[in-house]
Amino acid sequence: MNFMDTIKGSLLEGFYPAGWDFGKIDGCCSNSPGDILKRQPFWNRDFIPVECGNINDFDMMMGHEIAMEIRKTADEKRKLAMILPVGPMGMYRWAVYFLKEWGTGAAHVHGFNMDEWSDGDGNTLAPDDPGSFQNAMEQAFYGPLGELTVPPGQRNFATKENLPTYVGKIAALKEEGARLVTVFGIGRMCHIAFWEPQFAGEFSSVDEWKKQTHRTGALLHPLTIEQNAITSFKSRTTLVPCRANTVGPGLFLKSDKIIGGCDGALGRGMQWQGMSLWMTLRYGPDMWVPSSFMPTLPGKLFFLKELAGPLEADCN
Repeated sequence: MNFMDTIKGSLLEGFYPAGWDFGKIDGCCSNSPGDILKRQPFWNRDFIPVECGNINDFDMMMGHEIAMEIRKTADEKRKLAMILPVGPMGMYRWAVYFLKEWGTGAAHVHGFNMDEWSDGDGNTLAPDDPGSFQNAMEQAFYGPLGELTVPPGQRNFATKENLPTYVGKIAALKEEGARLVTVFGIGRMCHIAFWEPQFAGEFSSVDEWKKQTHRTGALLHPLTIEQNAITSFKSRTTLVPCRANTVGPGLFLKSDKIIGGCDGALGRGMQWQGMSLWMTLRYGPDMWVPSSFMPTLPGKLFFLKELAGPLEADCN
């Protein structure tokens, strides 16, 4: 007896994205942990999943990868456009550490925060609100870099007014030879940024879906809200907005490189991100599973070893 056997007539019937194939998902999650690094036909030849033994290694390795992109483009005297997340966050401390150790400045970097909480009209929290993603970025990355930091005029946040300008700004930078790198985490619902899986139901083709550059006031899936209640608001669901502004596949799938992270372990053997990780690596590109497109791009996906499983019942 399992989920597929009992969902019909249950309170969860119709709750999950209509395009999700749960038999296929179960197959993704049934793989042996030792097989998680096995290359798949749909992976980009320059895509690499990177196993991390613990959260300290994860933060350091992902932060080093971000810092190296900034250093490399600085050495090449080339502009760098970075689509940046608030979650995961621990890598920013290490990115700051390495850049300061190397004396590498970020004057050539243009930051584009990938999402922000909003209301139905796309209005966002005040920049200094403790819950805003802009405040989190200023506190974790831009501020600590000090004199080496990204110039304020090159820091973009996903407000109702600014988010629609991302596509033009990034296109202009790429015309000047800039490199585009997307840093991301994978949501419980396999979203990238807040581009949710149920959005796929609005489009008649993958090509149409891929053209979407952004959305303001996007409706979040209930499990996305609960994920954020757990990870960002100490379980207090009442503080989590039900909508957000977000970049779309028309931006993050244009990346020259991706730097991803899965660190969703909760302790005592509990976790929330194992299924999402396996779906990303095994499901195959599908607009109902946004993260499934990320392995088709060059780059690295860092993940905690324990997320590979085995994903089985454990009541100990």
